[in-house]
Amino acid sequence: MRSEQSQQNAGGVLYLVAVPIGHADDITLRAITTLRDVDVIVSENPAATSRLLSRHRIDATLTSYGPTRIDEKVSVLLDHLRKGARIALVSDCGSPVIADPGSRLVTSAHAQGIQVVSVPGPSALTAAIVAAGLSSDTLLFLGQLPTTRAGIRHRLSMDPTGRTTIVAFCTPDTLAPALDTVAEYTPRRRIVLACDLTKPRERIVQGTASSVRRILNTIQPAEDITLILRGSNRLNAKKKRSNRSPHDQSASSRRINTR
Repeated sequence: MRSEQSQQNAGGVLYLVAVPIGHADDITLRAITTLRDVDVIVSENPAATSRLLSRHRIDATLTSYGPTRIDEKVSVLLDHLRKGARIALVSDCGSPVIADPGSRLVTSAHAQGIQVVSVPGPSALTAAIVAAGLSSDTLLFLGQLPTTRAGIRHRLSMDPTGRTTIVAFCTPDTLAPALDTVAEYTPRRRIVLACDLTKPRERIVQGTASSVRRILNTIQPAEDITLILRGSNRLNAKKKRSNRSPHDQSASSRRINTR
């Protein structure tokens, strides 16, 4: 039976439902209610979502979304939404659309005049920031880092001054080249790795890129990693620049900020 709120909606609704990033009980009551209420749940990883639904005794129709044939799936889902369906979009973990292919469906839904409702909850992005112990007044989120050092360097160069705290998602395969790139171009910049947050092996690792690499060699590899680079203090940055010679300033402009 649909909730009273759902019955009041005449057209289709796309719900963006955040799910746990690790610990299965980090799901909101509203998310559980929404997932029970919708006509279909669209998941980036149906197998993982099925386990979550089973744990919380949610009986629902589940279908896949991504990583291939996205345009075709968006078209089918929009057709259902136009006909009045209530659809919940979830990621494999955390908040949908953040570093996953959900944005195309959301953009298309808005373009079609379909109601989009956010059901907020867990996110590796916010969980890592609050645990890092670094300034979060200004953040630059780089999404999922590319696999090549050239691609990683390009992403890091989006903040050439080094003043902004940078956050990015890494996989076990991209972590090593990311740390190597940071060690080469910003060797003194402070790094925090938030590893496997909310899972039994949760760990926060801090230091420079080189020291973090040494620490990682002594612990069990992580599966889910959020990389955070500390931004420099604005006043200290200005003071250091004013004390440099013209030659030093020219040389530093060819490198990503090393503070």
